[in-house]
Amino acid sequence: MSLKHQITEDMKTAMRAKDSARLGTIRLLQAAMKQKEVDERVELDDIMVIAIVDKLIKQRKDSVAAYQSAGRQDLADIESAEMAVLQAYLPQRLSAEEVQQAVNAIVAELGASGPGDMGKVMGAVKAQLAGKADMGEVSAAVKAALSK
Repeated sequence: MSLKHQITEDMKTAMRAKDSARLGTIRLLQAAMKQKEVDERVELDDIMVIAIVDKLIKQRKDSVAAYQSAGRQDLADIESAEMAVLQAYLPQRLSAEEVQQAVNAIVAELGASGPGDMGKVMGAVKAQLAGKADMGEVSAAVKAALSK
């Protein structure tokens, strides 16, 4: 079952259970998916859906930080709950060690030697680790590997 189909089924389940918080978050995700399909005139595959989910989670993390710094814990809790619903649609993430090993292997494979090769390495790493790791963590690992 595709991730897109799973999200639709989860929305139906949330409707039947009258779980308004979960339903609202799933509808938000579906709206973002539909917007991407309309804007780019493509049919979303699982990789593209995971990228959208990643983007929405990053937005929620930023919102939580902003709300907490403003002393609005009630709004931060709502964003955290949405983040928990969205994280259910992500595949199992790689550990920091696994990310570092993958980055080191790609750096060795490409023969990259310094910070000037960052773009080339990031392109290859992104293709291989898309949806499997946090790209901020991947970027830090690439910088560390190229600065050796």
